[in-house]
Amino acid sequence: MRDILSRDLQPPLCNASFWLDRPVFISGCAGFLGSWLTIALVEAGANVVGLIRDRVPFSQLRRSGYLERITVVHGEVTDYEMVERVLNEYEIDAVFHLAAQTIVPIANRAPLSTFETNVKGTWTVLEAVRRSPTVTRLAVASSDKAYGVHETLPYVEDAPLLGCHPYDVSKTCADILARTYFATYDLPVAVTRCANLYGGGDLNWNRIVPGTMRSLIRGERPVIRSDGTLLRDYLYVQDAVHAYMTLAEHLDADGVQGKAFNFGMDKPTSVLEMVRAIVAVSDRPDLEPVVLNDAPNEIPAQYMDSSKAHRLLDWTPRHSFGEGLRETFEWYREFLGREIGSSA
Repeated sequence: MRDILSRDLQPPLCNASFWLDRPVFISGCAGFLGSWLTIALVEAGANVVGLIRDRVPFSQLRRSGYLERITVVHGEVTDYEMVERVLNEYEIDAVFHLAAQTIVPIANRAPLSTFETNVKGTWTVLEAVRRSPTVTRLAVASSDKAYGVHETLPYVEDAPLLGCHPYDVSKTCADILARTYFATYDLPVAVTRCANLYGGGDLNWNRIVPGTMRSLIRGERPVIRSDGTLLRDYLYVQDAVHAYMTLAEHLDADGVQGKAFNFGMDKPTSVLEMVRAIVAVSDRPDLEPVVLNDAPNEIPAQYMDSSKAHRLLDWTPRHSFGEGLRETFEWYREFLGREIGSSA
């Protein structure tokens, strides 16, 4: 069997000379996006320091072996003294703040922990960067969820942030905090608002892509929690990695600091269409989805306009929708196959 893990370790195109020997700090480095971003930065020659709260044995960062190639700090992103110490002791130049509680149903069920991590964690990193004499660039992860419900779509960056449910509000607050630190303290920060990310390594099985792929691989009917009509924009994780690195590389350019940037495919897709597209790349076209119609506090339609990132950052996705899904399905087929073999 061809090893999809080794193939996916190839980093996206980036300015390798820019990252060579550059000290980088990533909060949430063992998460879904954080793992792939860490791998890409290590491959580009950066000296990566990663913050990890919980030990996740099957994270892509650990399974790929790249965890052993970075400096690991264990702790909470809300621990100001720890974050300040890391930035100073490792003379960090670039910061990627990714640490967050990212699951909407969990935010609905436990809003306080979501606010603690997503809001307090963000102001902790911002304040530590403000006091750091070495940090020259900071990318803060917001989300398309920060926009909330709008009658006019697609979202553009100057649209008001109207999040009203726990996860959406947490990202609205983080987004505003980041831009406040630029306006007040001239902090070299920019904000990413990414579409729904998918790709190998996402082990949150209640998300539509990994959950559907696991069901199909196991010969089970996939489950749609909503009524299937929710419209979303989806972005392959490798294209998101390229977006973060490109944004950081451009933080010295005019019109970038203090700004927010949308990153997506600019192609709205319903949940039902996404599930059918996944079925199409699988070998189980006979497995029709089960529609539960039970997804409270979900925004009916969210999709964005990424033309600002195209224009100011020269960023475009490097994978088509079909390519991203096929690579992702191969990753899960191998991952779950090894999981079954290990259990046996």
